[in-house]
Amino acid sequence: MRILVLGSTGFLGGHVAERLRALPGARVLEGGRSAGAGVPVDLATDRADRLARVLAEADVDTVVNCAGATGGDPVTLAEVNARGPAVLCEALRRARPSARLVHLGSAAEYGPGTERVPVPESAPTRPVNAYGASKLAGTVTVATSELDAVVLRVGNPVGPGAPPTGLPGRVTDLLRAAGADPDAVLRLGDLSAYRDFVDVRDVARAVERAVAAAGPLPSVLNVGGGGAVPVRRLVRTLADIAGFRGRIEEQGAGSARSGQVSWQCSDITAARAALAWRPSYSLDESLAALWSAGAPSRTPEGERPS
Repeated sequence: MRILVLGSTGFLGGHVAERLRALPGARVLEGGRSAGAGVPVDLATDRADRLARVLAEADVDTVVNCAGATGGDPVTLAEVNARGPAVLCEALRRARPSARLVHLGSAAEYGPGTERVPVPESAPTRPVNAYGASKLAGTVTVATSELDAVVLRVGNPVGPGAPPTGLPGRVTDLLRAAGADPDAVLRLGDLSAYRDFVDVRDVARAVERAVAAAGPLPSVLNVGGGGAVPVRRLVRTLADIAGFRGRIEEQGAGSARSGQVSWQCSDITAARAALAWRPSYSLDESLAALWSAGAPSRTPEGERPS
């Protein structure tokens, strides 16, 4: 099996590529826009005909799309997260119509959740910002492409190598800088939101299951931790793991998205049924691995940092 992983230099993509290399008989090809990519691909700018030639030459059986932008202006987000999947689907239709496509979406596509009600794949999608909207556009394209395709709608990934563009990675960097100083103060925004955190290694395992699954899969599957966790708990747990002796202060509002989406939790029942998958790492285990792993060398979702 020849598997092309797009965005293999990213946080998610790096773990996915590593996991897939262990599949018996698999040859993993790394695709991206960086100079070291074995298969040069830039979903933001490549034309479908050019990408179709690349896919034909690579002779791939499966494509896993981990490439994406998590931040930046709306144009950048749309180029990578909306245009990219559309070009990829068209190129696959032309060159490798029987190949399986596993595309990573985002729980941000759902928008605000209802407290204590896990969100199933059938729930309305009401993204609150350009990131969620651009990811939703990509999901719709993949889900309606008539390819052998599945979208894994990922919750808030955490674990070894988490980048500083996300809260777990940023707090980790702040704690490293603070060290053992008892007078250190971590000044953060409001931490009252609830999020569904999922270990990046569990995400990689879900991708592996989707790649290897026989027969067609549902068009969209939630991949999350299956529970809503207070963001405040994540921060304080990380601080305890780090042996932080200072103070944590919440000053003013958190991120704009936190104010609009105060509660988020994915229903992962469908992924359990379709992939025989469930998360295997607790949040405490994920945070311990994040702390012990050291500084990350990858961007969040692939090739374009926030």
